[in-house]
This record gives sequence, structure tokens and C-alpha cells, in this order.
Amino acid sequence: MIRASFKTIVKLLTVGAFIIACFSCGDDEDEVFIPKPKGFPRIDFPEKTYRNYDSLCPYSFEIPTYAFINNDQHKGADPCWINVNFPKYNAQIHLSYKEVTNNLDTFLNDSRDFAIKHQIKATGLDETIIVRDSAQVYGLVYDIGGNTASNVQFYLTDSTHHFMRGALYFNVVPNIDSLKIVVDYLRKDIVHMIQTFQWKGIENKKVKK
Repeated sequence: MIRASFKTIVKLLTVGAFIIACFSCGDDEDEVFIPKPKGFPRIDFPEKTYRNYDSLCPYSFEIPTYAFINNDQHKGADPCWINVNFPKYNAQIHLSYKEVTNNLDTFLNDSRDFAIKHQIKATGLDETIIVRDSAQVYGLVYDIGGNTASNVQFYLTDSTHHFMRGALYFNVVPNIDSLKIVVDYLRKDIVHMIQTFQWKGIENKKVKK
């Protein structure tokens, strides 16, 4: 009797294990896999404070206190080509100055070509006109959407003697999903730079209302 009961118990355990295994397998179509959402590092932005930048070049403007400037070291760079560096964000604003000598149209077309070139991977291109009559600063800001090498570009001119082109670049592979918050933050610094930009030798004029 004892031996028979033991065999019965073993059979029941075996059948039970088989049933559990069958239910646990289920149909592949019933399985649901939820991808882990992408995570991006949290970025703490400092308070925006500015200081004036001036040099022997024919322009001046204000830059953030968390940025520094160095001369462009690329081959063929002119003496007044500079970079505004943001080390915390691995970003730079490249600024290239040119003296206008009856070739303003060439500079304007080149600036637009540079902006359009990034439309290959862009999702859109918006233009904002700059008019500061009191400082004789005129220009255009290009906001380029998508995973492009440069999401913000601009140019400034007095229309007769001076021309400045600028472009924001990151020293990383473009990924607008993670960079957009930084692009928006640094764009405000570009706007402030434009608002405080001055050509040397040009007196501010009061605009008549």
C-alpha cells in the first residue's frame, strides 16, 4: 500500500508540473514586450549673466560668463575669425568676419547656401529678420530643424563695410532629441549677442518714432 501510494503521488506531481509548464509557455502572440524608454542625462543650466567682449577687431558684443573666446585655428582663417566656446555643452559658435568691398551679395548668397546645405537632413528652415537701425546692424537668423550639424546660423552686416556670419555647432553626433533643450538654451545667448552687437566706428543713432 505504501509503495502504491508513493507511485501515485509521483504521477500526480509529474502531471501537475507538465500542466504548469504548458500554461507558462502560452502563445507567442500573447506576449507583450514594452521597450525601455530612452533616457537622457539631466542638464542643469546656469543663470544667464553676460560680460562684454572687445578686441582689435571691428566689432564687440556680450557673451555669457560661462563661455570663452579663442581665435579660429583652421587653415585659411582670417585674424578676426573667432569661436565662442561653451565647454560644458561641448558646443561652439563659429564667427567669421569679412570686410565688405562691393561684394555684399556674394556674402549673403554664401550664407544662405550654407544654411540650405543643412536641409538635406533638416525638417524645416525658419528665418528671422534682424533690424537694429540705431546700431546699423541688419541680418537674418536661420533656425534649422532636425538632426543637422548646425541648428542655428545667422549673419550680420551694416550693408556697406562689415559682414559677420555665425553658426552654432556641437562636437557630437547630431541628435535633436537630446540636444534640443541645449540648442534652445544657447539660442537665447545668440539672440543676446545680436542685440548687443556693435560695429566699431559707427555711432549709435536714435531712431525717430
